[in-house]
Amino acid sequence: MKLNKSTKYALYAAMEMTLAAGNGHVTTAQVAERYRIPSAVMAKVFQQLVRSGIAVGIRGTRGGYQLARDPAQLTVLDVIEVFEPQHSPVECLLAESSHQPCTDPGACRLKRVLDEVDELVRCTFASITLETLVHARPPDVSPPSVG
Repeated sequence: MKLNKSTKYALYAAMEMTLAAGNGHVTTAQVAERYRIPSAVMAKVFQQLVRSGIAVGIRGTRGGYQLARDPAQLTVLDVIEVFEPQHSPVECLLAESSHQPCTDPGACRLKRVLDEVDELVRCTFASITLETLVHARPPDVSPPSVG
């Protein structure tokens, strides 16, 4: 699954709000600067997170954003679904419209596999809370020893 830029930016914002949970809030400028994202773009992402109920805005000169719920109750999929359009099911990969009958059994088998992979990805994203994402041990990036 390839995520669009807004989705990635929203995940960065959610991670920063998770890190700030209990200690305050984050600003658009803080997140934009940290991840080198234009502030105007980041502001739109935060607005969408607020509209979706994932974040709340705090008004005023010392305002910012914080998560609307406990990060242990919000999943990566919750954030992704705000920005990624839901794919409508199609009857046939080769058909021009979803109302055409399938003409190639091979394409149907491929569609079934692709649908299964998509469901596995969605289940994986649904199983990772923002709390887990932020506090999980980073992967070891050192090269394997040769011996």
